Amino acid sequence: MINQRPHKQLTLWKKALEMVRILYDTTRTFPREEEFGLKAQIRRAAVSVPSNIAEGLTRKSRNDRLRFLNIADGSLSEIDTQLEIARMLGMMNDEHFGAAESSLVTVEQLLGGLRRRIMN
Repeated sequence: MINQRPHKQLTLWKKALEMVRILYDTTRTFPREEEFGLKAQIRRAAVSVPSNIAEGLTRKSRNDRLRFLNIADGSLSEIDTQLEIARMLGMMNDEHFGAAESSLVTVEQLLGGLRRRIMN
């Protein structure tokens, strides 16, 4: 049986999953003492993005859908700040930072488009 959940058809959701993979790969090299610190925060926020997109798309009311998409957007802002902190503290090189930020921007743009479509 094929899972036909609405989020699985969205490029946004697929790009958000790819962002999760990139962030997991990037944080893999963080210092051991960050296992329950910045590394865990980035990973939790990353997983929150596609999860909230998926949950939002199952909601029946427009306001509920937007609420979950807004939560996903908030998680993207968290990740953006956490990546800046990781780079500032020398936990990420410019190559990893660039790949992570590029993925984040793509997801932000697609999410913004979906939110605008739902609002109209």
